[in-house]
Parts: sequence; structure tokens; C-alpha cells
Amino acid sequence: MSTPELSAFLTASAPLFAALGDETRLRLVQRLCDDGPLSITRLSSEAQMTRQAITKHLEVLEGAGVVSDRRAGRERVWRLEPYRLEEARYWLERISQEWDAAIERLRAHVEERE
Repeated sequence: MSTPELSAFLTASAPLFAALGDETRLRLVQRLCDDGPLSITRLSSEAQMTRQAITKHLEVLEGAGVVSDRRAGRERVWRLEPYRLEEARYWLERISQEWDAAIERLRAHVEERE
């Protein structure tokens, strides 16, 4: 990964990984993944927190591009934006491949020295 590419990745991905770094937000993402678009009423029905607290978590996820909402009457219906999670998966796999290659080089070097 080139330095400019890595820099762009870190800048663009920091809010995403920060948003996903909270257990409550991960649970909200899981609910939306499992159950599809849900209103704040449905999302907060099983939570141990207020609708306002859930809304604040959803707004963090929205700021990171993980969820979006639309009005349905008086409710806001939240839905997952899978492209953003796919982007995170792509970069995590890429970093994993680089680590695998580095470990393989280390293994080969150690075996060479034996």
C-alpha cells in the first residue's frame, strides 16, 4: 500500500472504525442487518436506553456513512448502507493479506537461517 493510498484510507476510514468501535452502535448495525430498515421506535424497543440515546448513536453511524434515514410519516426509518461496511471489509482484508505476506517472509527468513 503506497503512502498516499494509506493516508487516504486512514482519513476516510477513521470515522467509520470509530463509529463501529462502540458496542451499542454495533448492536444497532446488527439489528438493521438482521431485520432490515427499522423505525426508531422499533430500534429502541429492545434497548435498555432512551430513544434520544439511540438517536444519538444512529447519528454517529450516519455521520460515518453506515446508516441513512428517511421520513415515513412522523417516524424516521433507518437503514444500513452496506457499501460502507464493504469498504471496511475490503481494507481489513487487504491489511490482513499484507500481514500474511510479512509473516510468510519472516517464516522463510527464519527457515533460511536454520
